Amino acid sequence: MSGHQATAPAVATPRTLSQARWAVNAAFFANGLMIGHWAPKIPVVVERLGISEGVLGQLIVIFGLGALIALIFAAWMVTKFGSVFVVRWTWLLLSVSLVLLTLTPNLLWTGLALVWFGMFLGAMDNAMNANGVAVEVALDRPVMSSYHGFWSFGGLVGGLTGGAMIAWFGEMGHALIVTAIVLALMFYAWPRLMSDENMDSDFEAQQEKGIDAPKRKTGIPRTFGIYFLGIIAMLSFAPEGTIIDWSALYLLKELDAPLIVSGYAVAAFSLTMASMRFLGDGVRARFGDRRTFIVSAAISSVGLFIGGYADDFYMACFGFLLAGIGMANIVPVLFSAAGKYPGVRPSVGIAIITALGYAGLLFIPALVGLVAEHYSIGIVYVGWALIVLVVAVLGFVLPHIDGKKANRAGH
Repeated sequence: MSGHQATAPAVATPRTLSQARWAVNAAFFANGLMIGHWAPKIPVVVERLGISEGVLGQLIVIFGLGALIALIFAAWMVTKFGSVFVVRWTWLLLSVSLVLLTLTPNLLWTGLALVWFGMFLGAMDNAMNANGVAVEVALDRPVMSSYHGFWSFGGLVGGLTGGAMIAWFGEMGHALIVTAIVLALMFYAWPRLMSDENMDSDFEAQQEKGIDAPKRKTGIPRTFGIYFLGIIAMLSFAPEGTIIDWSALYLLKELDAPLIVSGYAVAAFSLTMASMRFLGDGVRARFGDRRTFIVSAAISSVGLFIGGYADDFYMACFGFLLAGIGMANIVPVLFSAAGKYPGVRPSVGIAIITALGYAGLLFIPALVGLVAEHYSIGIVYVGWALIVLVVAVLGFVLPHIDGKKANRAGH
């Protein structure tokens, strides 16, 4: 995009764009790593506090509320100060979350620590996606799937190593090691993040030319389509959040798996999700976003069915592995579409998708505790399989997710 290059010559070289892309990759990996290490920590927290599944569900509600509140505030912060500022400081504050959760002596302090964790996890997610769209536009080719691939890879690493690290180094040792890794990644990325100040200026230039002009230049968009994408994001994120928050307890309590493999369901899910996301940019370029979305949702539904009906943790992990293949490129398609949605300011489009998506990721899975106390966690996964199948059908009518339509940069 020549206009972007003219206003941002400092980031227009292949070297600086490559550095900016790797900085975003590091942010996504660090964010996913925190989630991956949170999953195997959940059963430990439950045992330490002596709480029921219902109480755990309430704690996850608090976690989700903290994230949603932060997402709204972060959207304003990104618009006012730019995504780089928000990515840097939320990254720093997020890094100590597992340490804070380890230090909590009772339910009250655990709830407060989860608010902290949710707030900075969600705010960082909003900002790093906004920055990722800016880099994608500057590169003039699709890279959003690979960003989310690094997020999934972080979840994979956390899921594979978290249980073993807790067993070997104890709760605090595990938390300190993860914090050190996340901080090291932050120091690498800090000076390499690319400013996204030109994203909204490009949008304003389009408004002056009458391109995709909305009814209002500022404030809440009146276009229903962007909210439709957000609702689909919420329904797509919720099964992912349920796997992250409840799969370890599902393996331990309902499938009699040992503690050391408690994170393997998340690991299996993250393994295939990361792999498919690294391949996703090529898949999207070849088959188009709409076809990729529909097929992906259908595969995810099958995987969730298998995971929910599993008789042992091996079959459950296989089901979640298959679900990861399917879910891999659903979210990147939605984020790319939102960041370049006609007539919607990029920072606002990202904020809407992120807020509604995180409602699904962090808030809706909290309700699983209520169902689990009366039925089982497995039946919840079967229920999500049916909902994701509906999402696949809705893919036929989703607005502006075909590559050529959604991406005005011509990716």
